Amino acid sequence: MPEEIDDGALRAVLDWLDGGAPPERAVLRAAVKESLTAVATAAPGRSVEVRVPPLGAVQCVAGPRHGRGNPPNVVETDPRTWLSLVTGRLTWEQALQSGTLHASGSRSSEIACLLPLS
Repeated sequence: MPEEIDDGALRAVLDWLDGGAPPERAVLRAAVKESLTAVATAAPGRSVEVRVPPLGAVQCVAGPRHGRGNPPNVVETDPRTWLSLVTGRLTWEQALQSGTLHASGSRSSEIACLLPLS
């Protein structure tokens, strides 16, 4: 289970997304893991893998289960882009156009419907 992020840590992450100093690594990791868990909870399943290296990854979205090798439906981005998406500071389309978000497979765009997290 991810570490819980408190109000001060949340403020540090939001300040960073708005151009401030980067938060401590543990705070950043907790924010990424909590948001990935929220996405997996909102869309349980194993047909899409969401990766935010090096801090976390989850499988979500109902449908065919992925077994071995590289999954057919993958969403991958960096921590700053991911947290910008989940907080509504960046749209899915903006992240795709900028090249900071990579989404492959026919089901990967289903993650866009879950963002931003409320």
